[in-house]
Amino acid sequence: MTTQSQNGILQHESLQNDLGRIELALDRLEHAATAREAELAEMAALRARHRRLKDTVSSELQQLDLLLANLPQKP
Repeated sequence: MTTQSQNGILQHESLQNDLGRIELALDRLEHAATAREAELAEMAALRARHRRLKDTVSSELQQLDLLLANLPQKP
């Protein structure tokens, strides 16, 4: 095998290694983006749940205020 052939093989192997690293990096980026989308969806669901709970508590407090306002006063 000539030196030129060996250099060509080494360059090809180096290129294959570089492409493999790029593919791994792209896979990691895709995984991170998917995880971020899931986090955002979960955050939106938590915000909606918080709003519903807050509205429920507010409504219940209003009902309690009405009940307390209608209690007979002590002389």
